[in-house]
Amino acid sequence: MKQVVQNYKSGELALLDVPVPGCKPGGVLVRTAYSLISTGTELMKVSEAGMSMLGKARSRPDQVAKVVQSVATNGVPATYRKVMGKLDSYTPLGYSLCGVVEQVGDGIDDVKAGDLVACAGNEHALHAELNWVPKNLYTPVPDSLAPRQAAFGTVGSIALQGVRQGESRLGEVALVVGLGLIGQLVAQLLTASGVRVVGADPDPARCELAERLGAAACGDPASPAVESAVAELTDGHGVDQVYLAAGGGSNQPVELAARLCRDRGRVVDIGKCRLDLPWNAYYEKELDVRFSRSYGPGRYDPEYEIEGRDYPIGYVRWTERRNLACFLDLAARGRVDVEPLITRTAAFDDAVETYQRLKDGDLKAVAVLFRYPEQAAGDGPSADAPVVSVPVVPGGTSSAPARAAKTPVRLAFVGAGNYATSMLLPHLAQRDGVELSTVVTTTALSAANAQRKFGFREATTDLDAVLGDASVDAVFVVTRHSSHAELTRKALLAGKAVFVEKPLALTGEELTGVLDAVEESGNDRLQVGFNRRFAPLLQEARTRFGARTGPASLRYLVNAGRLDHGSWYLQQGTEGSRFAGEGGHFVDTASWLLGADPVSVYALAPSGNEDLQVVLGYPDGSTATISYVTTGAAGFPKETLDLVADGKVLQLDDFVRSSVYDGRKRWVSSRLPKARDKGQSAELAAFVRAVRTGGPMPVPLRSLVATTAATLAVRAALAGGAPVTLAEAR
Repeated sequence: MKQVVQNYKSGELALLDVPVPGCKPGGVLVRTAYSLISTGTELMKVSEAGMSMLGKARSRPDQVAKVVQSVATNGVPATYRKVMGKLDSYTPLGYSLCGVVEQVGDGIDDVKAGDLVACAGNEHALHAELNWVPKNLYTPVPDSLAPRQAAFGTVGSIALQGVRQGESRLGEVALVVGLGLIGQLVAQLLTASGVRVVGADPDPARCELAERLGAAACGDPASPAVESAVAELTDGHGVDQVYLAAGGGSNQPVELAARLCRDRGRVVDIGKCRLDLPWNAYYEKELDVRFSRSYGPGRYDPEYEIEGRDYPIGYVRWTERRNLACFLDLAARGRVDVEPLITRTAAFDDAVETYQRLKDGDLKAVAVLFRYPEQAAGDGPSADAPVVSVPVVPGGTSSAPARAAKTPVRLAFVGAGNYATSMLLPHLAQRDGVELSTVVTTTALSAANAQRKFGFREATTDLDAVLGDASVDAVFVVTRHSSHAELTRKALLAGKAVFVEKPLALTGEELTGVLDAVEESGNDRLQVGFNRRFAPLLQEARTRFGARTGPASLRYLVNAGRLDHGSWYLQQGTEGSRFAGEGGHFVDTASWLLGADPVSVYALAPSGNEDLQVVLGYPDGSTATISYVTTGAAGFPKETLDLVADGKVLQLDDFVRSSVYDGRKRWVSSRLPKARDKGQSAELAAFVRAVRTGGPMPVPLRSLVATTAATLAVRAALAGGAPVTLAEAR
């Protein structure tokens, strides 16, 4: 299928061939009939992409701050790969469309194949022939509304949410600053609510259009016409509300709002304009400044948008989906007329030319629609201590036949997110004897990006086709945590060697399911992405430390830091706790340094945050204490480790420096921060070598299972308030 994309680094626009998205549970696959260009938001994004790197940095200082923090945490090379990987990728455009349901996912019962729906979301309602849309981001279209008009649903919801934030009342007077697409819709919605509207825009054609559609008066904000109209309609008191629907860097809109708003009036920001509020003017009138967040409540909440959890109507009357349905109803009943706003309807095949004309100013438009060709369906897509049983690892260690000389190891990737594209694929793309065969993702564009950047032979959304491909030797599972165990199980049953990023499983049942697949298939060719044991500094320090004779004490401080709001790591209901997700890294590192698997787990957690103290016990009496904290200083190193035994001390300072003290001398090895190496390259080399030669996997399966079981036992230890003994199930 085809999709409109843009490269944010170069500014290139393209109509790209990408795989058809899969139809996941909790949503529907929609074939687009019409999609709407947001001539404000989208053109701003297109313009930013054409800036220099310095210009991009100036326009997004929030992202620059994240880059600086990433350098401190991960080093320059890893940060550079991550940033350039994001910049030099195709990003989607679009967020408002109407189309026909082509396939219904599990759990959906409110629509069926063939139904017409309006869809929202800058990740789901894209300028593409097919989109997968979750339940709360689509709504059925009323029978009397044409598809091209229903394509305005999302943009209409933005305008509607802005009007709701203004709390307009019958008989009031409002000023709408900016009469682009959003401003025109705001003006119509206010008029339909019995509010008299004054519009302000420097474009005479837009002013004339707004007046024709019901505004009382409109004019250039720099002329006296607007001020005169406000004075006449309000008896000189000023408007009750001001809606800022303008963009750009001018501070004129907020200054105009202060001048023309009445005492204790409301100012609602809908667009993205400069907000340098003149303090005296806003203070003296005690103006109420409000922001309108996109389509309505639910926006940016993954539990609402992705997982489909609705808000109770008694507590949240107007959600994203209810706003979408409301706007369509108003349009269907003629209370809002979008037809006069359509400046041009372009064929989807002409999308790149249309964007270019809009950007260059050759096409001046309020609203532009893409019309999609009709296509046939089917293109798709202590003694009293509690005991936690560790599943028995099937006996023996399997090997695979060695490959013929010079035959490449063919790899498939399931998932192509940030970690895969910045920390794994760069090490594999140029490795001799490796062929990147197929990349599988649930979103079409991420697969196409990975194919373009790393040279995969194919990109698809069809996992079963990859697992059934006899030419694929190994499958990398680099998806969200909740899918790891099931995808690993399927790949093992298909006879593939598997590299799965941590965690291997989020529950004991999932871990047992993986081991059942090993036993059923006889295939134990499995590696979990516990890369730290492969880090050169740690490898060398362990060798220097040498063998030990007595028990050891290990302390591991993980300064994990806080996650950004909205991170999928915070979705504990589906993705597990943060420690369940990444704690295996630290358990594995401790166990490798101590040369054994843990036999007991004790954990404490302060109330009110995610900080953990985890104490692991080992067969020879050694202990490892992992302090996993999220409340530390951002500038402090992320990982520091001390190992003490036999009069010796091993220290690791965030993979920048390692030291060994033996009482007589000190050995120190260090790297520049930019060269921080946490072992990914060596880990991948070991995995590829095992697949190529048929030799043992880099880490024994028994160790992978023990590490996973210990990580999962932390939850039981916290719940019981006592140490948990890890005992192999029989």
